[in-house]
Amino acid sequence: MKRCILTLLIISACTAQARAQVDLDIETGAIFPGYNDVRIPGDDGTLFSLTEELEADPEAFYRIRVMYHFNERHHLGALYAPLSYNSTGQLDRALVFEGETFPAQTPLESTYKFNSYRLFYRYDFLRSDAIEIGAGFTAKIRDAKIAVSGGGRDSEKTNVGFVPIIHFRVLWKFAGDFALLLDGDALAAPQGRAEDVLAALLYRASDAVDLKAGYRILEGGADNDEVYNFTLINYASVGAIIHF
Repeated sequence: MKRCILTLLIISACTAQARAQVDLDIETGAIFPGYNDVRIPGDDGTLFSLTEELEADPEAFYRIRVMYHFNERHHLGALYAPLSYNSTGQLDRALVFEGETFPAQTPLESTYKFNSYRLFYRYDFLRSDAIEIGAGFTAKIRDAKIAVSGGGRDSEKTNVGFVPIIHFRVLWKFAGDFALLLDGDALAAPQGRAEDVLAALLYRASDAVDLKAGYRILEGGADNDEVYNFTLINYASVGAIIHF
């Protein structure tokens, strides 16, 4: 992976024009948790839902991405995307979670965290006045935690790991200053899957600023001896892309 990234950097530097462009992409809005099914340990814990059996309220979010365009076809980026929300409630059965047992009807509080740090490269293999299509890869670091407390007991499962993902982008300039954007990272494998995709309407407010509004979906998870967790999160998203 390190050799691949170094090679791409060298190729991009060699093909760069005299003036590169930097974009700051800021996104915010609200998340609406969908399903979030958990069993920890994955082989003999209790399967329960953080959103259907416990109650999770919508939360605000933000994401920051910096993009460096070597020329019109080669692009590098870095993303910081923190994510967390809390759930409360009780189960009608005992909960076995990461070495701790919570009796039935115990008032529970849980925290779900899934912070993401990513570096990506994209090559635009199709560019015209109306449409741009590109693909590449993303190197993702996840910082995840699921914690449960209640009745004087508490337990948590943390995980920090590296995940390679396919990156893609489609931009359709369908009418004047308006465009439709499909942008995301996605990959499925026997160990699990991950999808983080934005569908948005873009408006070119000026030469320096694009405004966007749309829907983002974050979905995926893993099933192994340590962790069973599959989650879906819906985003109502607004933001701005600032060109420097």
